[in-house]
Amino acid sequence: MESGSRIYVAGHGGLVGAALVRHLRAHGFENLLLRTRRELDLRRKADVDAFFSTEQPEFVFLAAAKVGGILANSQHPADFIYDNLAIQTNVIEAARRFGAAKLLFLGSSCIYPKFAPQPIKEEYLLSGPLEPTNEWYAIAKIAGIKLCQASWIQYGFRAISLMPTNLYGPGDNYNLETSHVAPALIRKIHDAREKGREEVVLWGTGTPRREFLYVDDLASAALFLMQRYDRPEIINVGAGEDVTIADLARTIAEVAGYRGSFVFDTSKPDGTPRKLLDVSRLRALGWRHSIPLKEGLRNSYEWFVEHRREHDLVC
Repeated sequence: MESGSRIYVAGHGGLVGAALVRHLRAHGFENLLLRTRRELDLRRKADVDAFFSTEQPEFVFLAAAKVGGILANSQHPADFIYDNLAIQTNVIEAARRFGAAKLLFLGSSCIYPKFAPQPIKEEYLLSGPLEPTNEWYAIAKIAGIKLCQASWIQYGFRAISLMPTNLYGPGDNYNLETSHVAPALIRKIHDAREKGREEVVLWGTGTPRREFLYVDDLASAALFLMQRYDRPEIINVGAGEDVTIADLARTIAEVAGYRGSFVFDTSKPDGTPRKLLDVSRLRALGWRHSIPLKEGLRNSYEWFVEHRREHDLVC
C-alpha cells in the first residue's frame, strides 16, 4: 500500500473509522474514499456495487458495523444480526468482485466462547457456546470472518480479519442505552460528579475482567497488519492485560475527580466472566500497544467533557 493508493474506510464516522482516518492521514495517505451513512447505505447491495464500480478502491478497511452494549444487543437482536450481515457481506463481496487488492475486516473479541480458556487464542473460535447477551452480533461477525476466509480459499482474495478487544477513545458513543462499558462509566461518573451524587450504580458485581485498547492503538495495528500480514487466519489485537470492571470505574473516577462510592446492582448481568486476548501472534510480528489505560481514559474523558454539548443533543 503506497501513499497514493485509493483507500476506502467503511464506517469512517464511527469510533474506529475516525481513528483509522486520523492514523492514515498522519502517515501520508491522503487518497481516502469516505462516505457517510446518508451518502452510502452499506446494507443496500446495489448501492455498494455502484460505489465500488465507480470509485475502484484498492484497499478497504471495513470498520462499519452496528454496535452496542448488553442492553442494546438484548433489545434489538434482529437488527444486530441483520444489519451486520448485510453490511459486511455487501462490502466484502464488492471488494472482491471489483478488484480491490486487499481488505481488512474488523471483527470482535465477542466471537469467542463465553468460557474460553484465558488468555483467548485465535484457535478457540467455535470451540464452545457464545455469551448469550451478544450472540447475535457475534454470529454476524463470525460469518464475516468465514466469508473472508472462504473468499481467500476460493478466489485468492486477500481478506484479513482482526479481532480487537474492547475499544474506547475520542469519538466514542456515550448514550447510556447503546454504549459499551468504558464510555458508559465515563458518562455516569461525570454526571454524578457534576450533580453532586454520592454514589454511582453499576451493572453486575464489578468482578468481570475486561481488556481495553485505546482506539488509536487499534488504528496503528490495523495499518501495520494491512501492510505486513497476509494470511486468512484471524489475528487478535489487544493490550494483553485486563482489569476488573470495578477497577476500571475507580480509574475513571480518579481521572474525573469523582470522590463518591460505587454500588453494584447484582440483579443485572455480568456477561462473560473474563475476556483477555492472547496477543502473542501479533507481538511476534513486531507490534504492541503504546497507550496505557489511565492515559487513554484521561484522553477519552477530556474529549467527552469538551464535546458534552453535542452528546446532550443526541443521547
